[in-house]
Amino acid sequence: MHVYEIHPRKDHRVADLISEALPFGRLWYGEPNAIDNAIGYAKHRSRSLDAVIRLYDKAGNVTETHEPAGEFKDW
Repeated sequence: MHVYEIHPRKDHRVADLISEALPFGRLWYGEPNAIDNAIGYAKHRSRSLDAVIRLYDKAGNVTETHEPAGEFKDW
């Protein structure tokens, strides 16, 4: 299972997406909706794998968790 962590930086417009599944281990988002874009990228990247996405606050506490909805079912 892959784990994606999203850590906001001091200014609320910047976030880091961290995971062992990423090619360089970390992505940096600097838009006004950086956290939403990081969550969207992690969901897109892990759409065929089991993955957990954790959103942290500035203090380092988990504030939100996204887990897979269910397994793929054949017709």
